[in-house]
Amino acid sequence: MVKSARDQRKKKVIEVLNKARSMELQAIHQYMNQHYNLDDMDYGDLAAKVKLIAIDEMRHAEMFAERIKELGGEPTTEPAGKVEKGQKIEVVFSFDAGLEDDTMDVYNQFLLVCRENGDSTSMKLFETIVDEEQIHFNYFDNVSEHIKTLGAAYLAQIAGTPADTGPPSKGFVAGQGGQ
Repeated sequence: MVKSARDQRKKKVIEVLNKARSMELQAIHQYMNQHYNLDDMDYGDLAAKVKLIAIDEMRHAEMFAERIKELGGEPTTEPAGKVEKGQKIEVVFSFDAGLEDDTMDVYNQFLLVCRENGDSTSMKLFETIVDEEQIHFNYFDNVSEHIKTLGAAYLAQIAGTPADTGPPSKGFVAGQGGQ
């Protein structure tokens, strides 16, 4: 069966949406690993913010999945890469700033693929997510600069801070009257 030009364009958009979803899945795993490690190192405030960014990435992964389904595709469940484990606090935030910077660059290229293939809805989705990734980049870059310039003095201020990110989500089971 010969696919129509429209189907071929849709396939290209689904492909970049799935690549983006895969990148988000990798970021979720990376940031949650860092969240646990930062909390273990007693940098609660930093751990809490990294956890919240991971939650943003979960939302992004869902947004991409929903768009893929709207287009008739199947969302990937595979992360784009492996998690870098055991990172020292001195490298975590510059590493994450680099991830976010690379992500914005790639998503801007994916946005062009959506435009070239006539999908303004997916293009707008990438625009929205790039804006949020910029906020993540700014945070990671700021913390990285503080650690570079102020070092132990900056980290000492954060040591012992709580990792609480607010009231926990009920989740499905608790929302149904369970535990």
